Amino acid sequence: MTITGAARIAGVIGWPVKHSRSPQLHGYWLTKYRIDGAYVPFAVAPEDLGAVISALRPLGMAGLNVTVPHKEAVLSLVDEADSLARRIGAVNTIVVRADGSLHGSNTDSFGFIEHLRASVPGWNAGAPAVVLGAGGAARAVVVALIDAGVPELRIVNRSRSRAERLAAELGGPIRVADWGDWKTPLGDAGLLVNTTTLGMEGERPLEIDLAMLPPSAAVNDIVYVPLETQLLAAARRRGNAIVDGLGMLLHQARPGFRSWFGVDPEVTPELRAHVAADLLR
Repeated sequence: MTITGAARIAGVIGWPVKHSRSPQLHGYWLTKYRIDGAYVPFAVAPEDLGAVISALRPLGMAGLNVTVPHKEAVLSLVDEADSLARRIGAVNTIVVRADGSLHGSNTDSFGFIEHLRASVPGWNAGAPAVVLGAGGAARAVVVALIDAGVPELRIVNRSRSRAERLAAELGGPIRVADWGDWKTPLGDAGLLVNTTTLGMEGERPLEIDLAMLPPSAAVNDIVYVPLETQLLAAARRRGNAIVDGLGMLLHQARPGFRSWFGVDPEVTPELRAHVAADLLR
């Protein structure tokens, strides 16, 4: 990787930001494609967010990725947000356009569906899908599945009122089920997706009974630390196809990299191994 005075500069903002694997991911691509550019993490406190976004243009930056807790707040700080970002209610990618305006998008839906299709080529979008959780990640996943043509989305969340609010805001073929009532939503599902932090390293375990889930269903956990969560291990033992969370991270990065650096990057086994190795450190 070469960096000159003409280098294109992008990065990621969050608070904190040290957990982000985006620098390793984009750094790999910058080196692979021999691009004159850099990708830098910035720890930005919420009270400084507006000033940082306003500085992108005068600093000559190509853009930013946005991670927690800033995704929702950035939506009102960009000059324009695409329709998908507005539906999801959050921005995770900012591009500084040639005229200096800031364009916001959300690539989480793209990353989720691209990884699901790559991991389970025979995945059947014609069967109902069950989504655990009703937070920001769930919104991106639900939008992706609606757009993919899934006939019914069943949202299961510990707070039923929050799940009902999400269903009302997004519209579409969404039904809310009670947490712990696994028989009803799982019985004929073609896909189960965990969008909660349950099962993540350092968090409480996800306690779910998979007995009613058809063996043909795929099980996707967007958590990627650990790579194989207890949910995925249990699904694998039953014979279900499993999809971990790392690929979603890799694929969601592609549109931003293309916009900032002019190359449409590939998600390869070598890239996955590079980022996965960093997770184990």
